[in-house]
Amino acid sequence: MSAPMSRRRALFSATAGFTSAYALSSPIGAAPQEQPQQSICAFTKPFNSLSFEELSDRIAEAGFAGIEAPIRRGGYIDPTAIEDRLPELIEALRSRGLELTVMASDIDDPNEPLTEKVLRTAAALGIERYRMNYLMYDLKRPVLEQLNEWRPRFRDLADMNHELGIRAVYQNHACWGKLKPSGKLLGAAIWDLKEVLEEIPVDRIGIAFDIRHATVEGGTSWPITFNMIRPHIDTVYVKDFRWVEREIQDVPLGTGQVNPEFFRLLADSQFRGPISLHEEYLDHARPELVPQHLAALKNDLQTLKSWLRT
Repeated sequence: MSAPMSRRRALFSATAGFTSAYALSSPIGAAPQEQPQQSICAFTKPFNSLSFEELSDRIAEAGFAGIEAPIRRGGYIDPTAIEDRLPELIEALRSRGLELTVMASDIDDPNEPLTEKVLRTAAALGIERYRMNYLMYDLKRPVLEQLNEWRPRFRDLADMNHELGIRAVYQNHACWGKLKPSGKLLGAAIWDLKEVLEEIPVDRIGIAFDIRHATVEGGTSWPITFNMIRPHIDTVYVKDFRWVEREIQDVPLGTGQVNPEFFRLLADSQFRGPISLHEEYLDHARPELVPQHLAALKNDLQTLKSWLRT
């Protein structure tokens, strides 16, 4: 273990009491049957223009249990302001009976200057999980060599998560840039995530299994990769797409290539973790489209609930 991590562990020991009573009341190690079954949250990237109160009102009215919020550079809250702004967001959410289910972050390295501050603040506020940033392969170098370099970073981050009482999820993501398949991201192929996470408990770093991206990468073989990676899955991401010639086009849930059969397999696997619904087919950068985004999310939520019941 590197010297920076050793110093960090000493700091953890000295400040272990910082974790809030709320966080202690929702232990990361809770048995699956104690978790809410199929708690569905909404990814709120299209709603960065709304106030905390407006966001909480709209999401509650839409019928969600919580949100996945982008707490990252250029997101809903900048990580440099997390100590001041995140408590305000949590308060607004709880006033409407909502939770911050997943914190979408820039974090991928425990030794980055902001990592500990962001995770310590989130854990103290009772946030149980955060989404990691993506790592990208250099295809001029051997892939396995890069996996070997990333393993220690993941192990150190898992140790930090365990000390703080929070877990990470890494999303299998197949695209980069303008929604074009690139295959250059760690996790796009899914087998490589198993290599990196093989000895890491899922309650320290798990996978946010994205059925849309698994279908983009795997076509009809996604049940095989789902079967392989199921022990590592903590959260499920849902959205849909279709192929238009060689381009990917995001579409409303149920109108594209994502197979509803996935949700039968998910239920048969006794999955009880959260589901995050992503709406990607309207322009996130246009605040004037907020009403349309809300309507789209409501429609997708109804489709998702119908699939979960079958």
